[in-house]
Amino acid sequence: MSKQSTLTAAVATMLGATLGCLFLWRSIRSQKKKALKSPATAEPIQALVEPDVASSEPARQELSVPPQTPKLMPLTPVDALLQVPPVIVSCLEEWETVWPALQMDLCTYPVLGLDCEWVSFKGKTSAVSLLQLATFSGRCVLVRLLPFRDARLPLPKGLIGVLSDPRVLKVGVGCYEDGKRLAHDHGLTLECTVDLRYLALRQRHAVLNNGLSLKSLASDLLNVTLDKSYELRCSDWEADLLTLEQMTYAARDAQISIALFFHLLRLSAELTVPAEGESLFIQLASRCQGLTDVPFRWRCGAEGEDVERRRRSRKSTTDSPESGDQQVPDPRRNKRKPLGVGYSARKSPLYDNCFLHAPDDQPLCTCDKKKAKWYLEKGIGELVSEDPFIVRLLFEPSGRPDSQKDYYLTAKENLCVVCGKAESYIRKNIVPHEYRRHFPAEMKDHNSHDILLLCTSCHAASNVHDCVLKQQLAEEHSAPQGCEEGIRLLEDADRRRVRSAARALLGAGDGMPESRREELQSVIQSFYCDEQQKVTQEMLQKAAALETRISNESYVPHGLKVVRVYAEHGLRGLMELERRWRQHFLTSMQPRFLPPLWSVNHNHDKYLRKYGEDLKIQLSCPPSTPNSE
Repeated sequence: MSKQSTLTAAVATMLGATLGCLFLWRSIRSQKKKALKSPATAEPIQALVEPDVASSEPARQELSVPPQTPKLMPLTPVDALLQVPPVIVSCLEEWETVWPALQMDLCTYPVLGLDCEWVSFKGKTSAVSLLQLATFSGRCVLVRLLPFRDARLPLPKGLIGVLSDPRVLKVGVGCYEDGKRLAHDHGLTLECTVDLRYLALRQRHAVLNNGLSLKSLASDLLNVTLDKSYELRCSDWEADLLTLEQMTYAARDAQISIALFFHLLRLSAELTVPAEGESLFIQLASRCQGLTDVPFRWRCGAEGEDVERRRRSRKSTTDSPESGDQQVPDPRRNKRKPLGVGYSARKSPLYDNCFLHAPDDQPLCTCDKKKAKWYLEKGIGELVSEDPFIVRLLFEPSGRPDSQKDYYLTAKENLCVVCGKAESYIRKNIVPHEYRRHFPAEMKDHNSHDILLLCTSCHAASNVHDCVLKQQLAEEHSAPQGCEEGIRLLEDADRRRVRSAARALLGAGDGMPESRREELQSVIQSFYCDEQQKVTQEMLQKAAALETRISNESYVPHGLKVVRVYAEHGLRGLMELERRWRQHFLTSMQPRFLPPLWSVNHNHDKYLRKYGEDLKIQLSCPPSTPNSE
């Protein structure tokens, strides 16, 4: 072959290869464009990671690899989450720098870990000075609120918007109470809050050995130790410059909050990719149903009225926060106890499973041994069997069971109906006493169906769940639990002032300055309506013993107010309230060891047959409250 022919062939080969590569490049590029225009990637980001279409090659397509399905964005491990350094925001420009990244994180998982810090001195608390916000990635923003207020500058619109956004969950310990403080101190609205303590108590698989503080939850559930030393908690959060230790402490509270949130959600079930037309927020919110924007109330069970009254007698939330981390208890008393400790367990079994029979040996009911022996001692019954203990009555009973498949004919085990624990159990009123006590006599007499056994920890958890339903009833029927109408006795400020003056005069002796003595005596004289009369020793003694509490004429217990609303619909209305509480117990506690024949509709058919729907409802009311029914 000539030299010219060889050159021509080489040029042709290079040209052919170039054209082939160009054709192949255009083919791949067109496939990329089609993939990017497909509907699967046109949706907004909702915590999904789409398969990497751009990296697919013709060789892979020939292998017929099955298409990848969307997956949830993986959550940051706790250790890595806590290593993300926080960012301080003290002005609008600094906020605008971090806000876009926060928005991106919230588009992936619409959840914020939230906490607040403020300065307390001698029992008086200052305005919230630091607001901590953390996202699922560990990104944490520490917003210093006081510089905005001191400079009379408006807070960033993005901050105001995300705090009030009902489609962004704010999670933490005491976050509802933090919202109250933010509203009082800075006019901020905090919506869609979820207290992690409720979530922890709702999860039956969560092992809680050390209580419900953020530090305890982090230790029990995440095996993370938080530094809650006195020096850090009560440090100067209003200082011009926060130390590195302060910044780390504040950030970790918010970061741990969001880590706990996702950990507790995964205890019940793994998060899944949202269905078409559903957002991830809906899935997250459904896991927190009944817990959003609910204040945390602890141990308000059957004895709820007394506990609630003591709680209301303290200072308001603004003066004495309930969120917990800012309060500094006496270190000598700071001994953490396992959940449920402090409840007084039963010393003896509840169920003796003794049986009463009619004269013709028809089973009537079960009862305790003391009652069964009473019939023997009175000579109105005879012993049929020792084991099981059966007493046959020697008289015709006033009523007999409708069938042999009756709840009161079944033997019951002495164990927790929720977890099956056979020791340290106590009675649980499924319909709380503060409602049941106002029911008509027809629905109260001889009704042990709604008294079940729970172990101390399950009882504590159930009481917390009860507070959620109580709050719902309070909102639905305008029957608030914490208002003045719910307090039987009110403290009279004038009487308290007179009593304090008298006690001061009696205790001071001659050491009190004359001007102060005259001032206190005038208080006593004005109260007794005779400023000319001289204050005598007898008058001082009488004033020092003065009763300062007065009867509240507008007192209406929360339970009575709710029962009255349901009683307006007659017997069926009260049956619906009873059914609601029973179903609430089944849903919230998911008991696995209920006695046979226990039912949410227990006795309802019997009531209708015996009394009829037109039964005139006569509610049971406290002596001091007139019955208007």
